[in-house]
Amino acid sequence: MTYLPLRRTHYILLFAFSFAAFILVSGFFNDTKTEKLPGKEKNPFMLDIKLPDTLDFAGERVPVENFDTRESLEREIIMTAYRHGSTIMIIKRAPRYFPVIEKILKENGIPDDFKYVAVAESELSNMVSPAGAVGFWQILSGTGRESGLEINNEVDERYHLEKSTEVACNYIKKSYERYGSWTLAAASYNGGRNALDEQISIQKQTNYYDLLLAEETARYIFRILAYKIIMNNPAEYGFEIDKEELYPPLRYTEVKVDTAINDFSRFAAHFGTNYKILKFFNPWLRKPYLSRKSGKTYYIKIPEEGSRITLYRSEI
Repeated sequence: MTYLPLRRTHYILLFAFSFAAFILVSGFFNDTKTEKLPGKEKNPFMLDIKLPDTLDFAGERVPVENFDTRESLEREIIMTAYRHGSTIMIIKRAPRYFPVIEKILKENGIPDDFKYVAVAESELSNMVSPAGAVGFWQILSGTGRESGLEINNEVDERYHLEKSTEVACNYIKKSYERYGSWTLAAASYNGGRNALDEQISIQKQTNYYDLLLAEETARYIFRILAYKIIMNNPAEYGFEIDKEELYPPLRYTEVKVDTAINDFSRFAAHFGTNYKILKFFNPWLRKPYLSRKSGKTYYIKIPEEGSRITLYRSEI
């Protein structure tokens, strides 16, 4: 194998490239000298997570002085603060749905903090869990039917925000009557009363923060508290969202329906909207028609200013 000798120009080019590399690595042409600060520089993407000195859920004190309580709370705050997309969407949805939930909670004598239960359950959306729990309050079909919700292939009132919130309120009230604690009532919404009763009996403790529970239930109250803390001070946790970017409440007219509807697309057009928007306002309508087999009267929301009720009798 024959090697060609390097010419002078090759040496010059090689030197130039080496010198350029030296400049880039050493910062030779920096105008200012940087002093090396002791310790590591702070990552600009790291949030300064601060835990509150005092905290309560539904008026019941959270023992933040306990190391396990503080660590559990810190875990959920960090996870919520760094789950940017989901948390941003929750903050944006809150002005739309919280007023509806808050009103029903108040009417049922349930503390306002329980609105964060809906956030923990569904992120204020009509989720469907792998177990088949549905809606803002994640209600199973058996529980829904037992509570008086209509659930079939045409109508599923677990998707009805007002009616499902009433069902959740009934469950929470019964749990509070049982435990005398709003915190345990909220925990029972996640883990069920039977499982909670069993652990209370085994451990001889009646304070949520002193009970060793299944992981999901053990984290549940802290997740709710994390949402409460961040949603009340979003900018402090890196969520600077202008008021104009928040979703406003839905304005609608209710149409009273006491007859079958063969085609919801034509029904929607009759009221100046379309099927997509009709379903957005009424996610509990599961088919593009309503046979009204149950003989019930329904109130269907139509996007419009005001809140009057219109009676619809003609079959469309």
